Amino acid sequence: MWMRDPTAETSSVKRPRRAPPASLEGLTVGLFDIGKTRSDEFFNQIEKRFTERGLKVKRFGKPTNAKVATPENVQKVADEADVVVIGLSD
Repeated sequence: MWMRDPTAETSSVKRPRRAPPASLEGLTVGLFDIGKTRSDEFFNQIEKRFTERGLKVKRFGKPTNAKVATPENVQKVADEADVVVIGLSD
């Protein structure tokens, strides 16, 4: 019998983590909504704050938190955003 650790990975299997940018100026900030209740309210406020600072923001997300993001969804975020804020909860 195999036991599996249910906790999240500590490092990416697909690609190494990049160092954070020194500044957000000139970058596109992606906001990734995992589909939790009221997360849109949270991201509305984040988007407002970023755009007040003159930053470009793009919204992404999953329709529900019960499903994992598809590889296509993840690739779209990687293609269109320089940095990403992911809304997590619990």
